[in-house]
Amino acid sequence: MLGGFFKRIFGPKPGPLGVDELARRLGMTERELRAIEISYHRFEVPKRTGGTRTIQAPAAPLKAIQRRILHKSLRRLKSHPCATGFERGHSIVTNAQPHVGQEVVIKLDIRDFFGSTTVQRVERYLYMIGWNADAAALLLRLCTHDGSLPQGAPTSPRLSNLVNYRMDARLFTLAQARGLAYSRYADDMTFSGPARAPALATNPKTLEPKAGDAYRVNDIIQLVKEVVAEEGYALHTDKKLRIARRHSRQMVTGLVVNQKVQLPRKTRRWLRAVEHRVAKTGQSTLTPQQLQGWRALQSMIREGATGA
Repeated sequence: MLGGFFKRIFGPKPGPLGVDELARRLGMTERELRAIEISYHRFEVPKRTGGTRTIQAPAAPLKAIQRRILHKSLRRLKSHPCATGFERGHSIVTNAQPHVGQEVVIKLDIRDFFGSTTVQRVERYLYMIGWNADAAALLLRLCTHDGSLPQGAPTSPRLSNLVNYRMDARLFTLAQARGLAYSRYADDMTFSGPARAPALATNPKTLEPKAGDAYRVNDIIQLVKEVVAEEGYALHTDKKLRIARRHSRQMVTGLVVNQKVQLPRKTRRWLRAVEHRVAKTGQSTLTPQQLQGWRALQSMIREGATGA
């Protein structure tokens, strides 16, 4: 029944809005829109966890049009509340907040997230929100590359959230039915909640709930894997799978969530040393922009902790 409901909503039937309406919304002529040259610069950047990430950076004229599409068309559309990456009013702090003080935190990572968000899925979404075949084809030409969302285009993060509304809704429902919290920051998914499956009793020999713990965690991972696969993605189930229980450090999008949202202890100590040096000597190993960025992050964390 639920599958039929989503199929009706996300069905691939073109809508009535044409290129003329798209041009009007973007403040351009149809000729100008169709004349945009599609050009990308491809390069690799190192990941913090090792390996490299492929970036497809659009040329300046294309990037300018993508930014216009983002601000004049995509910004007003609704993504799922659990999608916190690249969304106004959200940050790594709001992504971490639902997972504070939980018994177990499960972190899962989608493999090649942007590259696996295919042009066909974006096309179905464009039809669903009302664009006709001609307008959708033009938007696909401007916002996709090599069959998927290019990592490096201004429109890709927002489109990835919009296209994945159904996936987020399914995962939220899955989590809610099991008493878990769920949030997603780009390709980084987090579930948290009680460690034990209610249906399983405590081990009578050790009085430890390890059997129930393993059952619940494995159950959730398998269900998420199935949902994600049905939406066209695959999970990293080796190095990027993290299960952290209350007695260990629980991290979500780089922030500790055991008792409250905060930076890791090592980072906090380093920042205190930096601030002490600045106060004492007026000098810092950080640039003014870097220091301001760290201060802004700390302020964001404090405001989130107080509910400001």
